[in-house]
Formats: sequence, structure tokens, C-alpha cells
Amino acid sequence: MKVVKKMKFLAINGSPRKQWNTATLLNKALEGASSEGAGAELIHLYDLNFKGCTSCFECKLKNGESYGHCAFKDELSPVLDRIEKFDALILGSPIYLGTVTGEMRSFLERLIFPYLVYDANRSSLFPKKLPVGFIYTMGANESFMKDLSIDRHIHLNEMFLSRIFGLSESLVVTDTYQFDDYFKYVSSFNVEEKAKRRREVFPIDCQKAFEMGVRLSKKE
Repeated sequence: MKVVKKMKFLAINGSPRKQWNTATLLNKALEGASSEGAGAELIHLYDLNFKGCTSCFECKLKNGESYGHCAFKDELSPVLDRIEKFDALILGSPIYLGTVTGEMRSFLERLIFPYLVYDANRSSLFPKKLPVGFIYTMGANESFMKDLSIDRHIHLNEMFLSRIFGLSESLVVTDTYQFDDYFKYVSSFNVEEKAKRRREVFPIDCQKAFEMGVRLSKKE
């Protein structure tokens, strides 16, 4: 009798909020993976005390003990050490000032760079194919996103993730609801339009995240 290996999903929340847009979508993606029998785990980066790449180059040192792995030790290290044990990875971050949060950016530096080989093909040292999904959220609408060239940043992340792990896809969720009560904050947003989009569009975005989890659970 053939034993079917249960997939293990890891989701990384790069938002400081644990129960808002990004976290909600990540949980929906994990629900999709779980519906296909996958195990699921969620880590909040803001719970960890860590830094980005320190440019020590220990991960590139010939015959070095840390070749292909990040040598810097902090609270992110155990997470990085476990990445290879998972079968799929789902990242999530809001867009702050045109890019992902500082925590997510620091995580990506530590995750990607050790596996990147300095050769003509920019080969990868990662030992297997690891499907990666990336969920982006932002208060800006699609037109403003394009004006700031945020789509270029998303494409660049997708390119690096695909190069290192073999497969990457993105879900971009725009014009998100940012506050519980918009009347408490200084902003020029159309409150009624924001509330309407929250009611009518965000559930569709949640379904797309769920479908991402299902889709990634079927990748090999």
C-alpha cells in the first residue's frame, strides 16, 4: 500500500497586525491547503527579534560551515533552519511606502541570499522545489499602485523566489479597509466606498487566497 505524504505549509505574516487584512488572507490560504489535507503553520514576523542580512558572506565562503545557509544567529534562525522541511511557503505583507514591510524585507534577505550562487546562471542551492505564494495587501487602489510602480517590485520578488525555489505566484489585494472607524482618523478616503468594497470585494479576495492554498497543495 502506497503511503501518501502529508504536505506541510508554512505561512509568514509580515504585517504587525495579527488579525487584519494580511493575516486574514494568509489564514484563508492555509484553510485552502488544509482542505486538501495539508498541515499548516503560521508565524508572525513581528513576534521575532531579528535583523536583515549583515553582509558577512559566511553563506558564500568556500568550504565554510555555513555555506548555503545564513550564519547570523537571532530569533529568525530557527525559522530559516526549518524552511527546507516544508512543502510550500506562503508569504504575506502589506505595502508600506511602495514596498513590503521592513520585517518582510529583512526576512527575504535572510531567506533568499544564502541559496543564491554567484555564478553566471545565479543557480540555487535550495535542495528541492518549494512552491511559494506571496499575498500583498495595500490601502491604495490599482491605479495608484501602478503609478508608484509597486507592480514592478512585486514582479522582482516573484523573479527571485522563482529562481531560488522553482515556483512563485502572487495575489495582490488593493484598496483594503485600514481602520475599524475611518471617522477617527485623518484621511481623504471615501468612507462609504471603502466599506462597500470591504463587504463586496474582500470576500472575493479571501476566496482567491483559499484557492491559492488549494493550488499550491497540488504542486510538486
